[in-house]
Amino acid sequence: MSTVRLGRFRWWHIDGALPIEADLFGAEQWSAAMFWNELANGHYYRVATDDGELLGYAGLTVVPPDEAWVQNIAVRRDVQRRGIGRLLLEDLLAQAARLGARRTLLEVAADNAPAQRLYAMYGFEPVGIRRGYYQSSNTDALVMQRNED
Repeated sequence: MSTVRLGRFRWWHIDGALPIEADLFGAEQWSAAMFWNELANGHYYRVATDDGELLGYAGLTVVPPDEAWVQNIAVRRDVQRRGIGRLLLEDLLAQAARLGARRTLLEVAADNAPAQRLYAMYGFEPVGIRRGYYQSSNTDALVMQRNED
């Protein structure tokens, strides 16, 4: 892997994101229509690429006046544990701060310990559980929150 670059998630990235979704999230994967909807609504989405090859992506929704939600962070399985998820998360958090978010929240599968550890490194703390949130698998979601000081 040479140089990972972050850029704007555009409509032409959707086809590349779908196989990553299928591999990482299975029955819980997002559809093309869900990505189109996020982009059409002007939400903040980023891609991580290397020589034009899609490695991962992430999205953020800001809820005025001062709240932000991390919608998703996904890194292709074969390039995980190389700091790409951290880069994407840091980019989302910087955008949330630029837009005045005082707290940032996210939902993560209760059985996804690696993601929970990453979020904890950035000050996210568990604040609740959504039982059966991931409906296809009936997996609970842990709601995590990070407050700006």
